[in-house]
Amino acid sequence: MAEILENREQMNIVIAGHVDHGKSTIIGRLLADTDSLPKGKLDQVRENCRINSKPFEYAFLLDALKDEQAQGITIDSARVFFKTQKRHYIIIDAPGHIEFLKNMITGASRAESALLVIDAAEGVRENSRRHGYMMAMLGIKQLAVLVNKMDLVGYDEQVYRKIVTEYTTFLEKINVTPYAFIPVSGREGDNIAAASAHMTWHRERTVLQVLDEFSKEPAPLDKPFRMPVQDVYKFTNKGDDRRIIAGTIEAGRLKAGDEVVFYPSGKKTRVNSLEEFNHPLRSEIVAGQAAGFTTSEQIYVTRGEMVTIGGEPKPQVSTRFKVSLFWLGRDPLIRKKDYLLKIGTAKVNARVEEILRVIDASNLESGDKNDRINRNDVAECIIKVNKAIAFDLADQFAATSRFVLIDNYEIWGGGIIREVLEDKQTWMRDKVIMRNYKWEPSHIPLERRYEQYNQRASLILVTGEKHDHKKQVAKALEKRLFDEGKKVYFLGIGNVLYGVDADIKEDGLKTNREEHIRRLSEVAYIMLDAGIILIVTAVELNQDDLEIIKTAINPDRIETIWVGDNKTTDIVEDLRLSDDVDPEEGVDQVKKMLQTKGIIFRPW
Repeated sequence: MAEILENREQMNIVIAGHVDHGKSTIIGRLLADTDSLPKGKLDQVRENCRINSKPFEYAFLLDALKDEQAQGITIDSARVFFKTQKRHYIIIDAPGHIEFLKNMITGASRAESALLVIDAAEGVRENSRRHGYMMAMLGIKQLAVLVNKMDLVGYDEQVYRKIVTEYTTFLEKINVTPYAFIPVSGREGDNIAAASAHMTWHRERTVLQVLDEFSKEPAPLDKPFRMPVQDVYKFTNKGDDRRIIAGTIEAGRLKAGDEVVFYPSGKKTRVNSLEEFNHPLRSEIVAGQAAGFTTSEQIYVTRGEMVTIGGEPKPQVSTRFKVSLFWLGRDPLIRKKDYLLKIGTAKVNARVEEILRVIDASNLESGDKNDRINRNDVAECIIKVNKAIAFDLADQFAATSRFVLIDNYEIWGGGIIREVLEDKQTWMRDKVIMRNYKWEPSHIPLERRYEQYNQRASLILVTGEKHDHKKQVAKALEKRLFDEGKKVYFLGIGNVLYGVDADIKEDGLKTNREEHIRRLSEVAYIMLDAGIILIVTAVELNQDDLEIIKTAINPDRIETIWVGDNKTTDIVEDLRLSDDVDPEEGVDQVKKMLQTKGIIFRPW
């Protein structure tokens, strides 16, 4: 019998509600009435209440378990466990909006169902509506509404019916149909685990019965394969040269021999073997598993890419998209302010380009276009990120459409991607993805070249006005690095214009500028793939030029230097050198930057 119980399925549920509406009491009751407490804990808490001359409350059970967790003993303060004969439950307690949002979007504990608590005496409050809206936005379809503290209103059916009518009307506006409304008293135990003798007018199910009726969400095995790359593990011990691409599978299934395509890069290879830590080899890995695989060819991929299977529907790739966003920050979200966006395992710099509509989640009223989103508001926005990411749309696959926004190292907002939008680099990104898909990789992995050359391949863009001495600095940099044993090459823009671009050259860069920059980028890509530090000079590169280059080349491998006191374009540089800088002094500054960023290594 014990083995049968241990094999019961597990379901994650979130419990939410306005402050003081009785969430903690409900949780305490669920723990006590399902005999899910540590042995002796209930008696211990009752005795503590007696000693301290205060009445016992079931909410104290949750506080006691959190105290244990703080001492490093057993219970996770953010999650509470209980069981029924049917399954194990993990309650994600949402003491505030932000904890719920973090859990739901980052995938730490995604809820499959929800309990929303409303105080019978206080009725529907702003947070009752906000929580309902957030659950709808994040795709929780199984919702039970508990009208709590019925004992404080004399178990009055009319009070209950009024709340049901009001909240149902609100939920209908956001296209949510609750699974059940249940009148309860957490303190007295009415309709929690057993039917209430005080509410004979309610002959429907108890809270535990409703929970057991919720259907377990099946793993999305039949959806297109999706696995965000968590890390790439390399082994060197005893001749083991495996490179395991690892992550948690969000959807689909993968087996050895499958062709895999990585997005946003578009690189492809085949699966050589499936790998799991301390586990026998499997013939297949599927959604929900944390696993990894080796490839038949050693290609260079990084954390944040999304693994897909060739021939299956592709994810979206862009730097611009329309989102529904919930903001919980202490300070308002400001349009065009820099934030960090996290989706899957990818982290990119992001700005809200346009706020299309702001919605007060407590009453669903819409405001006019604005430059800011206040705390607890929902908005429809256009977001622009600094490099392309791979994602799905919320109506296609919710898990890979969810994101959070980070400000000052804290998660303060998040939401779902509704629509992909074109950006200025769409035309080129398609070419780059095709190039990477068709690319014939060398048998020598890029990491091996890094180790052999004692450097990291990078593109150093040196730009500025026409009559400055950027070429002097660039060539002096090449000589210094070469003399120190680096694999380095100087390339003036003229080398490309009169060579690779000879068939399109018209009046310098003024005509066909985008194609000139694209071809320069492709030449640079080949040089970087060979492990070279490439130094390129060009007159007055602007941010649009840089965005094209970043589409062809990983932005993390590009460094931009502006030489000159007079900044004439909008390019965002990594280093600024003055007009009168001595070339050797300029080289010293550039070299220090390259060492700081790990492109070349500091001497011991």
